[in-house]
Amino acid sequence: MEKTEEKRSVKSRIISAAWELFRDKGFGRTTVDDIIEKSGTSKGSFYYYFSAKDELLNTLAEMLDDYYGDLERKLEPGTDCFEKLLYLNREVHAMMEENISMELLASLYSTQLVAQGESQLLNENRKYYKLISGIVEEGQKKGEIRADVPIRTVVKYYAMCERALVTEWCLGKGDYSLGEYSKEYFPVMMEHFRGKSNS
Repeated sequence: MEKTEEKRSVKSRIISAAWELFRDKGFGRTTVDDIIEKSGTSKGSFYYYFSAKDELLNTLAEMLDDYYGDLERKLEPGTDCFEKLLYLNREVHAMMEENISMELLASLYSTQLVAQGESQLLNENRKYYKLISGIVEEGQKKGEIRADVPIRTVVKYYAMCERALVTEWCLGKGDYSLGEYSKEYFPVMMEHFRGKSNS
């Protein structure tokens, strides 16, 4: 394994373990030692990537991107691209509902509003944006997604709709299922971009 991949693997394990513990124990009750033990790493590895536990709160984008990578490997090559987009949304929102407490998610979104510099969630170099862009581009070539709209516009709208559903869920204090709500409403929100071959 190359050194960069090995480093990424260690960092990913730390992030994944931390978020699992935040969900199960709460952020306040999770210690750095808990994270090190759960991730099977060392104190030196932890402090190589993070100076404190609080820094892990800014890794939501990385954790989500790891999950998008897992989902990408499950996508069937011949699947309709519009349906691929709906599938990714359903799976990610269901995962978020199950693995990230609504209170923690609401806090993270609110800190992104006041943070200095570019929000990591909006960084177009993320795996998320590259994956969605690739699916949209393929879908436009196959007539499954409207080709008269720039790829970047479709991707931006897709991301905006995803954030809107999560924000609404947080505002509603999680009194309904994010996964089920997304399954019902996200296709309606995206219908404008469905290609003629799907009509």
